[in-house]
Amino acid sequence: MTDLEIIRIPALSDNYIWLIHDPVSGETMVVDPAEAAPVLAEAGQRGWRIGAIWNTHWHPDHTGGNAAIKEAHGAVVTGPAAEAARIPTLDIAVGEGDTVTLGAHVATVLETPGHTAGHITFHLPGDAIVFTGDTLFAMGCGRLFEGDATQMFANMQRLAALPPATIVYCAHEYTQSNGRFARAAEPGNAAIIERMVAVDAARASGEPTVPTTIALELATNPFLRASSAEELADRRAAKDAFRG
Repeated sequence: MTDLEIIRIPALSDNYIWLIHDPVSGETMVVDPAEAAPVLAEAGQRGWRIGAIWNTHWHPDHTGGNAAIKEAHGAVVTGPAAEAARIPTLDIAVGEGDTVTLGAHVATVLETPGHTAGHITFHLPGDAIVFTGDTLFAMGCGRLFEGDATQMFANMQRLAALPPATIVYCAHEYTQSNGRFARAAEPGNAAIIERMVAVDAARASGEPTVPTTIALELATNPFLRASSAEELADRRAAKDAFRG
């Protein structure tokens, strides 16, 4: 159980920005700030100074708030070395096996390419949490814009091997549409059917459906459950065409 305070900040149409505060050290950081205004407002309301920004990849809906947060709070931006040329605000470039810290909390960098060529994931094993950006979603995975299914399958295998209780903080509210596809992809999966009852109820009430857990994804995510890169590729193509 982590003692970190993790605040979900909705942004744009369906993004989630994660604002994380360590009450012991007093340090605060933000993961994938799509835009600055709601982050600065939330931090200001709580009296927190944002010292760090962690980016999982270069897409503007994950880095759009970097510059203004740096200017307002002097935050240091850490992100994927492989995408340094595409993140002009980057201060610290990291890759596989590197670590970054928030107080005494340590995150290990996992290279998880596929959605983008240099996408990374931040895993805090001591806190049993992982920030997956656009690689692993609740009941889904990221689109293959710059990589391929072999890479994404390797990512899924790697994330599936994390402890089941690990809490997954992804960057979008895609669960309902992902779940509709999951239900079609695995019509006999009772866990998916049961989960979608809860997801539909939450969304009808305007409630979020993330974070999730590795255990829940192992039971209901057709991409994490794919048995081969070929199966993942078939499911990704089917999902991209899905209109359910």
